[in-house]
Amino acid sequence: MLTRKQHELLMFIHERLKESGIPPSFDEMKEALDLASKSGIHRLITALEERGFIRRLPNRARALEVLRLPDSIAPGLNAARKFSPSVIQGSLGQGGLGRQIKPAPSRMRAAGNDDDLVATVSIPVMGRIAAGVPIDAIQHQTHSISVPPDMITGGTHYALEVKGDSMIEAGIFDGDTVIIRNADTAQPGEIIVALVDEEEATLKRFRRKGASIALEAANPAYETRIFGPDRVKVQGKLVGLIRRY
Repeated sequence: MLTRKQHELLMFIHERLKESGIPPSFDEMKEALDLASKSGIHRLITALEERGFIRRLPNRARALEVLRLPDSIAPGLNAARKFSPSVIQGSLGQGGLGRQIKPAPSRMRAAGNDDDLVATVSIPVMGRIAAGVPIDAIQHQTHSISVPPDMITGGTHYALEVKGDSMIEAGIFDGDTVIIRNADTAQPGEIIVALVDEEEATLKRFRRKGASIALEAANPAYETRIFGPDRVKVQGKLVGLIRRY
């Protein structure tokens, strides 16, 4: 039995993972639940973890996984399978957590289950994206990767390799591969690929400041950059990521 606040937090984390594949920050959770301090969020997360609804992934800041939902929300679903966010943990051919990502095959075996074949979709990797100081605009495909079809939500998708640490508090680390759905508009708070002055590409959270556009980092070491609306073009939205160990 969950308290009202525990239930609200669980569903907020669940919905955020469904939307972006990235867990919310403690500040976002505090604001969503209208709590006065982060200590209240820590207590709620501990309670949810003790009750088996979520799991904190070790050695990673802000990494949360929803293991199950209340039966009142998804009756019978929890017994059949666990909820899995759109984050793939690649093990580079070694046994490990998550589903293995291999370079190109059209089908792959799910880790830990040799009997089940999982169909995959191939998408192009279009070079690197800066999570830090912007780099040259994305232009050319470098190679392709295979991802589970449930990571692709409709529309055109591509992948980018992350360079830098400006989005670490959004759970995006240097060396991750982000999955992007092609788009030319965004809602405030969404993580986007932004093209600045037709020259530089960067991965940042999209905000509006009056008539201007703010590209917000998720690392206090980086400043939010503000541009006129004619200087920034949305190139796509983050829908998931792949992390290799």
